[in-house]
Amino acid sequence: MPDHSVTPSYRLLALDHEIALDRARERLRAEFVTVFDWDTVHHYLMSSYDEFAARSRVTLYLPTLAERFCRQQLQARARLEGKVARRHPTVLFLCTHNAGRSQIALGFFTQMARGRAVAWSGGSEPSAALNPAVVAAMAEVGVDIGEEYPKPWTEDIIAAADVVITMGCGDICPLLPGPRYLEWIIEDPAGLDVEQVRPIRDDIERRVGELLVEMGIAVLRGSGAR
Repeated sequence: MPDHSVTPSYRLLALDHEIALDRARERLRAEFVTVFDWDTVHHYLMSSYDEFAARSRVTLYLPTLAERFCRQQLQARARLEGKVARRHPTVLFLCTHNAGRSQIALGFFTQMARGRAVAWSGGSEPSAALNPAVVAAMAEVGVDIGEEYPKPWTEDIIAAADVVITMGCGDICPLLPGPRYLEWIIEDPAGLDVEQVRPIRDDIERRVGELLVEMGIAVLRGSGAR
C-alpha cells in the first residue's frame, strides 16, 4: 500500500470538494460497513482523489470520480480477501489510455450482460477524458458511455478479475496469477473520426458477444441498441 504520510501539494482542497468528499466517505462507509474500517475507506478515497487530481484538466467532478474509483477498488479488495461472495464473473478490459477501446468493450459488455456479469476497465496511461468520437460512435448504436471516465488499473483490480482482456497495452499490462488473460489485437481509435471508429466499434461488439457466449451468458440487447 503506498505511503500517503506526505500530503500532495494538489490536495489543498476547496471547501466544496471537502464537503463532497465527506459525503462520499459517509456513503462508502455505510456501503462497506461490514467489510472495511473507516481508515481503509478514507485511504482509498483520498488516494483515488489524488490520482485524478494529478492529471485532470477539469476539477469540478473530482470528488465524484474519486468516489467511483474508490468503490471499484474496495470491491476488488473485498473479493480478493474473500469478504464478499463472487456471485458474478468479472471481466476487466485494459488498454493504454482507457479512452477508447476498453471503454467501448465496457459499454457493450454492460449492456449485453445486463447484470449477470461484472465489467471493469482501466488504462496503463489514462487520458484526461474519453475520446469524443468513441462516445459519439457508441451513441449511434444506443450505448451511452458519456458518464464513464479514464482510470488506471491496480494490482488488486487485476487480481480480482476472472478474465482480463488486454488491447494494445503490451508488456505494460501485468500478468498476475489467477485471472485468465486474452489479448485482442484492435486498432487504437485515438485521433480517428466517427466514421473511422465505426469498424473498430463493430469489431469490439462482435468480440464481446462471443466472449459472453463463451462464458455461458446469453447476449441481451438494450432497447436502444441495434
